Amino acid sequence: MRTSSWPWFGAWFIVGGLASLSLLTALTIGVYLLPVTVVAAALLVTARRNSSVGLPGLVSGLGIPLLYVAFLNRGGPGNVCTTTATGQSCVDEYNPWAWLAAGVAFLLCGIVLGAVLQRRTTRADSRPLTGPRRPGHPGP
Repeated sequence: MRTSSWPWFGAWFIVGGLASLSLLTALTIGVYLLPVTVVAAALLVTARRNSSVGLPGLVSGLGIPLLYVAFLNRGGPGNVCTTTATGQSCVDEYNPWAWLAAGVAFLLCGIVLGAVLQRRTTRADSRPLTGPRRPGHPGP
């Protein structure tokens, strides 16, 4: 990606992370995060400069909360107990591998998509401008 694309990628990355987090926590804080996500996305869409160059960051950002859920469930799947000097606590954890696979897939898809789009943009910018020549004109 071009250096000027990274800030847009980062902004869309944050919006994607907020969107995924608001979906995962829909019954708790997700209701409060969703309006923030919509406003941030609207600001990026209506930005004066071309913010669409960083849109693959949205896809990558979707994977970050999924990776966090995988981290939280790293002891699972099943019932995981922790013993301390004063007692024992048990919690049922999900299979972390599914969350990890989904998070890594989103993260890498966004990065690859950004690289492919950047390569296409770079190729289109580097093409020579040629067109039909007028008779008697030496050309560019």
